[in-house]
Amino acid sequence: MNKIPTVFLRDPDDRKRVLPEANPACQWVLDGEGTPTRKYDGTCVLLDEDGTWWARREVRPGRVRPPGYRPVMTDEVTGKTMGWEPIEQSAYAKYHAEALAAATERRSPGTYELIGPKINGNPEAVRGHELVPHADAEKLDVPRDLDGLRDWLLANPRYEGIVWHHPDGRRAKLKHRDFA
Repeated sequence: MNKIPTVFLRDPDDRKRVLPEANPACQWVLDGEGTPTRKYDGTCVLLDEDGTWWARREVRPGRVRPPGYRPVMTDEVTGKTMGWEPIEQSAYAKYHAEALAAATERRSPGTYELIGPKINGNPEAVRGHELVPHADAEKLDVPRDLDGLRDWLLANPRYEGIVWHHPDGRRAKLKHRDFA
């Protein structure tokens, strides 16, 4: 789980916003490559090949990593380390257990978005806690330019954002709040 780069460069004076300049690492999106999918507003969890569940966790510089933490990468700009902690010690453990109990299908290894009434204020407006496989995210038909993407995201506030998936494994994202 590496941090997904944003399609446009961030404003150095306001890191919450983007500039009208393509991130060179994501130019492929603007060139029409990759499949755009819905970015769900929840928290990321992982089911590994051994059948163990993990919760995504960011650790700020100078903070102690939780027991069993598996770091994946450190952001060079913010110094935050992204990684995984065992789900049972996560703040979302109870809601994850509820989502698993409510599921009718068997889960395959991969990443999921945990959504529900107690996750981020339930922007997805679901009745119970659920696990949405990232591999099955809703495909979108969206523009491929800054103005078009800004207009599309601002007109569709129910979407947290868009994640593009390139056939070679690269990903890129753009969030509603990058413009709001």
